[in-house]
Amino acid sequence: MNFGFSLTRVALAGCLAVAFTANAVDGARVVLKNGSELAGQLLRERDDSLMLDLGFTVLNVPRAEIARVDKINDTPLAAAASSTRGEDIYYVEPGREPLPVEKNVERVAEAVVQIQTASGLGSGFIINKLGYVITNQHVIAGEREITVVVYRKKPDGLEKQAFTKVKIIAMNGFLDLAILQIDDPAVETLPFVPIGDSDSLTQGQGVFAIGSPLGLERSVSQGIVSIKARESSGRWYIQSTTQINPGNSGGPLFNSRGEVVGVNNMKAAGIGVEGLGFSIPANVMKLFLKNRDAFAFDPRNPNAGFRYLPPPAPPSAEETPKQP
Repeated sequence: MNFGFSLTRVALAGCLAVAFTANAVDGARVVLKNGSELAGQLLRERDDSLMLDLGFTVLNVPRAEIARVDKINDTPLAAAASSTRGEDIYYVEPGREPLPVEKNVERVAEAVVQIQTASGLGSGFIINKLGYVITNQHVIAGEREITVVVYRKKPDGLEKQAFTKVKIIAMNGFLDLAILQIDDPAVETLPFVPIGDSDSLTQGQGVFAIGSPLGLERSVSQGIVSIKARESSGRWYIQSTTQINPGNSGGPLFNSRGEVVGVNNMKAAGIGVEGLGFSIPANVMKLFLKNRDAFAFDPRNPNAGFRYLPPPAPPSAEETPKQP
């Protein structure tokens, strides 16, 4: 399909803190970012904290330390609305509450990562407690050393964690998707984001992206869905006005519920061209995840994406040591 301009893949390419109203809720289970859990009666909710009655004491829990809040209610509807459910190796969260962009960024930004390689950088996002990370295939193709950088909120500021032990689990060049895994015990404490339904997107719906355009990590851009299915080269994309630049590749496109509905992939490049970003639909990514065995990465296969360095040249006659 010819758009009349060039489509450029931008190859330089959250935590689940859910806000609720505390009216008809009897209790809550609070999962902290350090892996600890608290359970008790939810007395009050504020933007910056929760007040939880543990029975023997009342605890004020800062929002910055919360990874997830599970509400406990006698009604099946409320229980379903607050549950995070595993689907294969990713998670969904039915009934997740829509929030303004600034509030959504607070609950998902920590699960968005930067992907660093020898030849450039891109973005990605964590999808489960095993440390699985989604990015674009073109971000890591041909690379032997990959670093995943995570940005964690701490009471005294932001902490940058770089994980250098990263495995390639699967990748597909046609779909331009890849699964990485952070090989570190600390992954159990890392936040992850739920995956949404890209088929439910509507024209004009608000979306936003988080990534590292031009290496500017943790950058947020906002836009609307121009059309949810735009065909190009036999594939289809979500076209949006969200600003996608080099470094955004592989990063998430979120809806108003903080669910990933797309994987940012490319932009339209040309003089006078603006607001034409393209993302791989989340439902395409789900098929890739569920069929990841078909795209499993084998480091022993020279055609699997590794870039091999040339062997060292033999020494010259002058450099060759003489035999005694």
